[in-house]
Amino acid sequence: MDRAARIGHIGEIAETMLGYVENKTTFQGEGTMRVPAASYCDEAIFRNEMDVVFHKLPLLLAFTAEMPNPGDYKAMDAVGKPVLITRDKDGTVRAFLNVCSHRGAPVAEEGRGNCPRFTCKYHSWTFGRDGKLIGINERQTFGDVDKAELGLRQLPCEERAGMIFVVLDPNGAIDLDAYYRGYLADFEDLGLADWHFVGNRTIHGANWKIAFDGYLEGYHFQSLHPETIFPRTPTNCTHYEGFGPSMRIGFPQHEIGNLLKDVPRGEWGTRENYGYDFVRILFPNVSIFVAPEITQVAQLFPGPKANENRTVLSYLSRNPPRDEEEKAKLEGMADFFRDVTYEEDYVIGMQIQKGLESGAHENLIFGKNERGNQYFHEWLNWYVAQDPTQPEPEM
Repeated sequence: MDRAARIGHIGEIAETMLGYVENKTTFQGEGTMRVPAASYCDEAIFRNEMDVVFHKLPLLLAFTAEMPNPGDYKAMDAVGKPVLITRDKDGTVRAFLNVCSHRGAPVAEEGRGNCPRFTCKYHSWTFGRDGKLIGINERQTFGDVDKAELGLRQLPCEERAGMIFVVLDPNGAIDLDAYYRGYLADFEDLGLADWHFVGNRTIHGANWKIAFDGYLEGYHFQSLHPETIFPRTPTNCTHYEGFGPSMRIGFPQHEIGNLLKDVPRGEWGTRENYGYDFVRILFPNVSIFVAPEITQVAQLFPGPKANENRTVLSYLSRNPPRDEEEKAKLEGMADFFRDVTYEEDYVIGMQIQKGLESGAHENLIFGKNERGNQYFHEWLNWYVAQDPTQPEPEM
C-alpha cells in the first residue's frame, strides 16, 4: 500500500469513527473473553513470558532522534539484560550485550553519550563502536588470546522509520517486515526519524499486562479521566486494526463532526489530531500517542518480579525548541503526560494488582467493546503456546 492509499484508508477509518460518535456505537468483537487472574500474579507465568516473548521478539529500545550522530550510544537495562546500542562512523547502528568479554563488567554506564570507544572500568579492556576488542590493558603480562574472538556479544538489531529495534537473544534473528506486516510505513509517513528527542521520564507500576491493558481501550475515559482525556475524547468509542500482533487504535474526538464537516472527504485521512487520534501499539510492550505538540512513547519493561513493571516514557517533538521558553513548554508537557499516566492509570493499576492477588476472583473479563485487550491477550497466548500450527489471532 503506497502513501496515497494509506491516507485513503485512514480517511475510511475516520468516516467509521464519525459514525461511532453520531450513533453512540463502537468497534466490537464477537464475545467476551476471560483471562485468569494468575496471569498477572504467578511468577512461573511471568518468567515464561520473559523467555518466549521479551527475549525472542523485536523490542523498540531506542529512537534515531536519541542518537543521530556517529559515535552516539545508548546503554540501558532491557528486561534484565544489559544492552549497549552504538552508531558507527558510517551511520550503522549495532546492539550488543553490555558485558566485557574479560570478566563480565559493563563497558558503558547506563545513559546516552558520544565516544569513539568503550573502556571497561574494571580492567580497562577497550572495545570499538563495532564491538571489536581493540585493546587489552598490559597485554604483555596477560597471556596469549585471540582478540577477534573476544568482542562484545552482538544482538540482532535494525533501524527503521526512526526507531531502533533489538532482539535480546544473541542467537536470534530479526525480520521487521515479517513481524510488523506493513505497519512501519505508518511511522515513515510521520517522518519520525527527523523528529527531536525531548527526554524521558520513568514511572513504576504493577504487572506489565495490568499496565498495558490500560493503553488498549477507551472504556474507562469518563470514569478514570473525567478532567484530562474525556473532555476531548468520548468514552467507549474506539476503532481497532491489527498488524500481526501490533495494533493501531483510533479514538474519535467529541467534535469530530464539526472538525471534519468543512474538510474535503479526500483529505480526512490527513486530519490526525484534528477530529481523531491514534494510539499505536507495538507488541508486546510499546504504546505511542502522537499529539500535535509532543509525542509520548511508553515502553513497558516487566519485572523484576511478576507484580512490577518499569515504564520509560519518552517524549519527541516534530521540531526542536526555538528558544528556552519553548524548551520549558515541552518539558512541562512531558511532566503533564507523565503525571496523568502515573496518577490516573498506574495508581489504579497497583490497586488492581492487590485485588487480583487477594484471590477475590479467578478471572478477569474483557467485553466485546474491549477488543484490543482481547487481541493482545490472544497474541500473547499464541506466542506462549509456541505452536506454529495454531492459527494466528485475527482482529
